Amino acid sequence: MRGHDDGRRLGAAELGGELGERATLVQFSSAFCAPCRATRRVLAEVAGMVPGVTHVEVDAEAHLDLVRELEILKTPTVLVLDAGGRVVRRATGQPRRADVIAALGEAV
Repeated sequence: MRGHDDGRRLGAAELGGELGERATLVQFSSAFCAPCRATRRVLAEVAGMVPGVTHVEVDAEAHLDLVRELEILKTPTVLVLDAGGRVVRRATGQPRRADVIAALGEAV
């Protein structure tokens, strides 16, 4: 997961879901994306394991303005937000659980 600190902050209004108390895993998905389903499982599992972390899934096709603004080029794309909603890491493709946990270490 590469760093991507452009100072951009995201909130519940843009994401359609509440931010986690410590960090938020934001997943951009599309309807016919097989790796998105596996990514959803991994992120939900990690969010369930780490207190204060929430997983929010965003339908890329329904949020094209946000997709363009954040330069989301493929699904799944995962953003890791800190407690203030600032983007601290991002990755494309299906992440490994260990990589998600490591990225969360930077956010909390």
